[in-house]
Amino acid sequence: MLAFHLAMDRTALDAWGNPEDIGATTVAGPIAVSGKILFGSLDSPVSGGLYAATQGQYRVTYPFNEHATLLEGELALTDEDRGVTEVYGPGDSWIIAQGTTVLWDIRSAAIRKSYLAVSLSV
Repeated sequence: MLAFHLAMDRTALDAWGNPEDIGATTVAGPIAVSGKILFGSLDSPVSGGLYAATQGQYRVTYPFNEHATLLEGELALTDEDRGVTEVYGPGDSWIIAQGTTVLWDIRSAAIRKSYLAVSLSV
């Protein structure tokens, strides 16, 4: 079992570079992203762990289905396919379907989330 709490110790994450290094496009930045895969691997159909990013905006078309919970910070996610924006704070969760294009607007100095990613063959 992996437990994620809002008040948990902030595990050091691995530097993942910038949004382009994870298949996204920076809109406003610079942005640094980091993470740690704690379940599965990049090649697994199911994986999960922690992800963090610094303030800015980037756009990504999701290569997997994701359930995530924001652990710290504030961000707005815009589903560009539907034109809907939701603002999230610590403890809030979302589900994003594979293939959805999302604009990330990180409004605080940084965000951190826990996530579970499920890739389906297309």
